[in-house]
Amino acid sequence: MRPLILVVALAAVFGAAGPAGAQDRMPPIPADKLTEAQKKAIEEFKAARSADISGPFVAMLRSPEVMSRARAMGDYLRFRSSLPPRLSELVILLTARRWTQQYEWNAHAPLAVKGGLDPAIVNAIALGRRPERMAEDEDIIYSLFDEIQRHQAVSDATYGRAVGKFGEQGVIDVMGIAGYYTMLAMVMNTTRTPLPPGVAPPLAAFPR
Repeated sequence: MRPLILVVALAAVFGAAGPAGAQDRMPPIPADKLTEAQKKAIEEFKAARSADISGPFVAMLRSPEVMSRARAMGDYLRFRSSLPPRLSELVILLTARRWTQQYEWNAHAPLAVKGGLDPAIVNAIALGRRPERMAEDEDIIYSLFDEIQRHQAVSDATYGRAVGKFGEQGVIDVMGIAGYYTMLAMVMNTTRTPLPPGVAPPLAAFPR
């Protein structure tokens, strides 16, 4: 069984997070109902991303200023941060797994593998385990994320490793990516943003 397929299979066995068939609470707004501010936000999004709004931005359009400012932050954190795609996608997957955010995981797991992250690492994160045989930079990222999430603090040892490897900008970029994708996960979990049609939830629910 291929690694990423294994994750989907396990999700089916253990039960995906979220109410089955739960209704999207903030579906796309009909074109004739859009305000001028919303239309402007959509056009700015299309100009910046060369794509229509999707995922969390559909819900965030209810507050077009929030949507536009979030998109601008994402333009840097996703596409132009100091981290290579392999590491920035690692942070995104760790965030998606913490929040059991199906849309976020579905969008970024393939990007992580494409960016060079070992599929075995992706699967371990999906199962809630610390991956084995991570590269040094991946191990540092994992520890940095894990400590700030579990303890709301970072040890001197982990901080020193992170600054030594990525510099102060890199540490801030890690926290920025984690915070940004946490916000998107909170939006989508609150509004029940659906997966694309025909896509099974890839993550199993963690016991609460």
